[in-house]
Amino acid sequence: MRRDYKEAKLSEQDRAILDYTAKLTLHPASVCAEDLDRLRQTGFDDRAILQINLIASWFNYINRVADGLGVGK
Repeated sequence: MRRDYKEAKLSEQDRAILDYTAKLTLHPASVCAEDLDRLRQTGFDDRAILQINLIASWFNYINRVADGLGVGK
């Protein structure tokens, strides 16, 4: 069963991470300074933001490679 993370009881930090990574995944060109500021406001420094970005981007990349090769189909 799929569930929307927006309905889950999450900490402010977890919600900020998921909002950012969802936007990065679905609408990467729309990520802006305000998105990074929100992460900073919830306690993440620039190094942590870079790690969040790299992990989300890597998973997006790997999923697209797998999809493009028909892995799991």
